[in-house]
Amino acid sequence: MTLVFIHGAACTPAVFEHQRAAFPDSIAVALPGHGVPGTATDVAGFADAVEARLAAAGRDLVLCGSSMGGAIALEIAIRGNLPLAGLVTIGSGAKLRVAPAIIESLRGNDPSVLKTLADVMFATPTDESRARMLAEFSAVSAEQRLADFLACDAFDVRERLAAIAVPTLLLVGERDVMTPPDRSLFLADRIAGARVEVLPGLGHLAMLEGPEATNLQLARFVDSIHG
Repeated sequence: MTLVFIHGAACTPAVFEHQRAAFPDSIAVALPGHGVPGTATDVAGFADAVEARLAAAGRDLVLCGSSMGGAIALEIAIRGNLPLAGLVTIGSGAKLRVAPAIIESLRGNDPSVLKTLADVMFATPTDESRARMLAEFSAVSAEQRLADFLACDAFDVRERLAAIAVPTLLLVGERDVMTPPDRSLFLADRIAGARVEVLPGLGHLAMLEGPEATNLQLARFVDSIHG
């Protein structure tokens, strides 16, 4: 069984560094325009790229996507083209609205919006976490950052969730202000057998802010599928 990590908007696979260390056989996919060639302008396009990347990865894949990566994982699970053994989202949802002010600031390449985004990724932002996220954002072009958030804003699979037929774990930080816990609860109500775990004291990027708690949930989920 192979965990496949899919990063979110304006990020790179580095956001899963703690998970890659804990699960050394895992795969962390770099989306087009995020440290690898190419681009995509909607979640469907990103999903196409991930499916192509995983076409030869074998069976028993467990997709684990953060935020926009969770949207991509949901889209792939709905399509049913890959031999999935499970699905995990971290701070995601069936519809990902983005505040118009964020879109306009990204469109105007206003550097202050990156500082704002860096802070809201964590329940308790620090100078270190802020610098870490600004480094992540700087690895993605301004054009791709805007495309990512536009893709999130357009994403909506609320009417398609019943097609998901694999074990599903929905992780969300208790203090996630980007995709609050109610988004994961909505998913759980519409995906057969899905389970929500709210991670106490954590924000949007729970896998970075609380790697131990996140990794524990991932390990338990993988074990439950094996069982």
